[in-house]
This record gives sequence, structure tokens and C-alpha cells, in this order.
Amino acid sequence: MRIVVTNCNTTQEMTEEIVRGARAAAGPGTTVTGLTPAWGPESAEGWLDSYLSAAAVLDMLRAYDGPPYDAVVMAGFGEHGREGVRELVDVPVVDITEAAAHLACLLGRRYGVVTTLERTCGQIEDSLALAGVGRNCAAVVGTGLGVLDLGDDERTEAAFLTAAGRARDAGAEVLVLGCAGMTGLQQVVGEKLGLPVVDGVGAAVKLAESLVALGLSTSRAGSYARPLEKRRKWGA
Repeated sequence: MRIVVTNCNTTQEMTEEIVRGARAAAGPGTTVTGLTPAWGPESAEGWLDSYLSAAAVLDMLRAYDGPPYDAVVMAGFGEHGREGVRELVDVPVVDITEAAAHLACLLGRRYGVVTTLERTCGQIEDSLALAGVGRNCAAVVGTGLGVLDLGDDERTEAAFLTAAGRARDAGAEVLVLGCAGMTGLQQVVGEKLGLPVVDGVGAAVKLAESLVALGLSTSRAGSYARPLEKRRKWGA
């Protein structure tokens, strides 16, 4: 089984970190390939970045000419493009945002998301609502760190623990890593918090594997029907 994991930004180092997390979660026989958009934002931190990112990821998948793949994992937490990719490709598409939330709902009544900058919280709330899992979210809390700041492990852990306390105080029984760049952090903070911590990258990979193994893919009846043929001009 081959899973393609799409980074939502153009930072290759982040793609490599995401792929490491995805491969750690993948089962035997699953190959993980990371894709980095050729254009778009170097980090997605707001509405404009997110819409540009969505277009760049769609363009990247449209022009993909590598080995065939069995599923797509979209590694951008709260980023746009999920629905468009489901129209575009003929394999299951799993977004880390909804994957993490769905798994969190199996572990506790309410979950909390700990993310990067506060400005992205509303965007994440909207994405969770659209996926049908927003009502179980107790809080989306920012750490105050930018996406590209996450490479400082000590600073990231301290900021995460502080924000996680706020989410727990709001009623969260399970925590979700609210950025693909946080993958791996769940192993460090889980015991300290005394709560289950779900990594969206790992969750999405396991769900993608399950869908492929069960022979399931996106329905073409209605919302995710193939896009109508038009004279589209794509990005660079």
C-alpha cells in the first residue's frame, strides 16, 4: 500500500518531519511518500495562507506523475482544500484535522486542540464543524508559537503544556496536536498531562490504511462527484 502525504506549505524540512511521523505510524507493507508544493506559503498561518496552500496542494496532486498511490493524507491542520482533493483524486482522502478529532471522540466525551498561533483557532473551529466533529470540541487553544518555531523542542513542549492546561480547564478529556509540525510531541507530553494525546498525522495514516484495506473510497454520489470539465488555468 502506498500513501501520499501532502504538506500544506513549501518548507521541505517540515515535509521530512511529517513523513517521519507518518512512517512511524504506518503498518508493515505501507510506503509513505511526502509531497511538498512547488509554490505557496512557507508556513500556513491564516486565511490567506490557507487558501493559497489549498490551491498549491491541488495543483501538485493534479500534476503528480510519480508511482500510483492508494490514499492521500493531507497534513495541514485546519487548512482548506480537503473537499476539493476529494473531487480530484480517485482514492480515499484523509485530512489530519478530522482524523485526529474522530479518534479523540472515541477516547473521551470532549477533546481540546492545542495549536500554534491564536489567529488560526477560528479557522480550525470551522474545519472541525464542517467535518461534523465540532460539537465535541471543548476548546481550541493557541501556544503563541509560529509553525516554523516548532523546531525548538524545549520551547514547544513548554508552550504546549501551558496551552494544554487551558484546554483541560475548559473541559477537554483528550488532547489533539493542532499542527502537523507537532507530530511526535504526543510521546513527550502524554504522561505529563495524564490525558490521551492524539497526533493527527498518525491518526490519518491509520485511518487511510483502514479505508484501503476495507476497499472503501470517496462516494461519487453528489457532493464529491468528479469536477465538471472546464477550461481551467492552474498555477505555476
